[in-house]
Amino acid sequence: MERSSEKIPEYLLELHESLLLAQLRTIRKLRPAKAKTGKAEVPKGMSHIDMAIDILRRAQRPLHVSEIISRVKTVHGASLDRESLVSALVKKLNRIQGLTRTAPNTFLLTVK
Repeated sequence: MERSSEKIPEYLLELHESLLLAQLRTIRKLRPAKAKTGKAEVPKGMSHIDMAIDILRRAQRPLHVSEIISRVKTVHGASLDRESLVSALVKKLNRIQGLTRTAPNTFLLTVK
């Protein structure tokens, strides 16, 4: 018995496929946006280090890494890895003006 796909030319199958994909895109555009969850979203372009710097800027006092992490979770809704954050902040000490290390794993941002 002959397969049905052998009877239909390939160009016709490709045409129907592209028409169906175009219809699907149109239907997806017409659907209302899905409701967002209650989680606070991280603004696009804000890295983990940017969130930590934001928390230090808001605090205007030295904060231990544990407190920075808990505040980032509360304010920005993001979970940070402790070791990664400490490493990133130490690397930024020389680059970010006003960022200082006041004690082990405790940082202060003096520039607003």
